[in-house]
Amino acid sequence: MFAAILLFILTFAELNCENLFDTFDNPEKADEEFTPDGIYNWTFQRYWRKITNIGKEILSCGREVDGSPTLADFIALTEVENDSVMFDLTRRSILRNAGYEYIITDGPDVRGINVALLYSPASFKPINHHSIRIKPLPKMRATRDILYVSGLIPDDDTLHIFVVHAPSRLGGEYKTRPNRQHVVKRLAEAVDSLRAISPEANIIIAGDFNDPPDGPSLEQLIERQLTDISAEAQGSNGAEGSYKFKDEWSTIDHVFVSAPLLPGADCIINDIDPLLVDDNTYGGRKPNRTFTGMRWTNGFSDHLPLVAHIRIKE
Repeated sequence: MFAAILLFILTFAELNCENLFDTFDNPEKADEEFTPDGIYNWTFQRYWRKITNIGKEILSCGREVDGSPTLADFIALTEVENDSVMFDLTRRSILRNAGYEYIITDGPDVRGINVALLYSPASFKPINHHSIRIKPLPKMRATRDILYVSGLIPDDDTLHIFVVHAPSRLGGEYKTRPNRQHVVKRLAEAVDSLRAISPEANIIIAGDFNDPPDGPSLEQLIERQLTDISAEAQGSNGAEGSYKFKDEWSTIDHVFVSAPLLPGADCIINDIDPLLVDDNTYGGRKPNRTFTGMRWTNGFSDHLPLVAHIRIKE
């Protein structure tokens, strides 16, 4: 038997950007809070500091190759408002020389929140992409589309990516649980349709599911032999999850991979020091977020990035 030859490593990051809004009021969306006259006093200056911080956070998700830093190949982003925000992030920020391209949804979320995928053209050539619309349950408000993107990686194999932002727990976990299960059911159906055509498809699913690894909604993905490589992810600087609520860390952001990608996959939490602050209320540390309550703290996000490494072997 010959040992498999490592061809290359793909770095795939996932990040909830915590309300990455522009400063303009969209009359069709409930985004007034994030305008200069809104309750968050979302000024042009604060917006650009946020863009800079998210850019720095994305740069920190790369890895070292032969002692030199390299960029992540993909970044799945949630809580981004629109195309203009993504243009500023990729073309006018600290990322402007990184060469990232992006694909973003334009969904019916009440606040105007969408999901997006950044990718390096050197690592990925998109073939197809579309949004998967979620028909709301009774009494469920319109939620984010799921983003589907397929394309070629450097060995000319096809990679299928889904980016998800499931409904929050606002109103209580039990009461809102059906909403998350409904979204993941639609995602699972899309995976089933894909596998009907390509049973051994290379699939990555990433995003904010608002459920921990043992959450009820995620069972639908596990039943389909998709592995949550982020379930046991840890940071190296004290983070025990991607999100901290009061005194409890949990990983509600996830990266799932299909069986063909699993042998060479691992995942960590990016908790470098600038992304954390001391938690003076509950002890330890917590994510360095943009707002604490209504107070602007000029941080990064209330979530920490997940960084997965996918080793492609011959």
